[in-house]
Amino acid sequence: MVWTVGAQPPASVPPPGAPSGTPVVPPAGPPLQLPAGSPVAAPPVQLPEDYTPTARDLPVIGRTDTLIDHPVVLPVPEPAAAPDVPGGMGPLYVVGDVHGYHDELREALAAEGLIDANGDWAAGNARLWFLGDFTDRGPDGIGVIDLVMQLSAQAAAAGGYCKALMGNHELLLLGAKRFGDTPVQSGAGTASFQAAWLLNGGQKTDMDRLEDHHLQWMARLDAVMEEDGHLLVHSDTTAYLDYGGSIEAVNDTVHEVLTRSDADEVWDLFRKFTKRFAFRDEAGSQAVRELLDAYGGNRVVHGHSPIPYLLGEVGAEDGEGDGIAVNGPHVYADGLAIAMDGGITMAGKLLVVQLPLTG
Repeated sequence: MVWTVGAQPPASVPPPGAPSGTPVVPPAGPPLQLPAGSPVAAPPVQLPEDYTPTARDLPVIGRTDTLIDHPVVLPVPEPAAAPDVPGGMGPLYVVGDVHGYHDELREALAAEGLIDANGDWAAGNARLWFLGDFTDRGPDGIGVIDLVMQLSAQAAAAGGYCKALMGNHELLLLGAKRFGDTPVQSGAGTASFQAAWLLNGGQKTDMDRLEDHHLQWMARLDAVMEEDGHLLVHSDTTAYLDYGGSIEAVNDTVHEVLTRSDADEVWDLFRKFTKRFAFRDEAGSQAVRELLDAYGGNRVVHGHSPIPYLLGEVGAEDGEGDGIAVNGPHVYADGLAIAMDGGITMAGKLLVVQLPLTG
């Protein structure tokens, strides 16, 4: 997801005429510089009123436990028995937004029996899908990508698979690396990928460790996929329809945009993938049906928008108190949408869930 880091935006709705889903961008100015070895912090930028975060009603929630530098080792339960799936494949799991929380990811995967105490694939022919947003905000986004790449190879060797979708933060990191301070037309003035990346939780340690194979892996991710009647996407938006009328067309178009590597074109893709809340209000079920009619499936499964905000709940901004209670996915839009972002960046929960949902 994308919102302002550091500065506290007002917790109110966008002003009249403000475009929904506008990513956080600073006004034009000198390149943002960080001292060598310093932690990334929000640059001292005063945003004018016409620059809005993805949604103005998303305040910044502080989190104080991001400096975890040790692996989490937990007892590993047996993986769930594989249902009768055509082709002999095992159970289907999905993972919500990770945002650099590597140890929490290992903990959540181990709890479902998908990895062992060493972090290796332990689920045989199970199928695992990540819904995007691997980096930014948390302490070890590159570690998350390395783990997903490792599990992809190990799962394939075991007869299962581990795959991932393109999130808006993958586009943001790709853009920051490729284009840096190159000006782009944001729709609200001139912006740059580097400035937007820093404002939205970009971690200098991730950028320092980013290698060519990470970039190639991110650029090849698909945007949409369907599994067992579940339409998997990152963002709760209908903007995917702008890129094609079939799953194959959308994925091909996204890959073509990234291959052409035009800064303005990639920015427009990023901007559209930051849109959210299309399924939340009265017309939400109709918006879901538009995607299902175009791409197939019976339900949309997405990340991107934290469940507490979909429910209209907000936690303590000082990081104290009981945090935000997220016990599992949020099913809404007349039962047609499943939200999987448990709000790990705001003291919520990193969700790993087996589909279909039961109970």
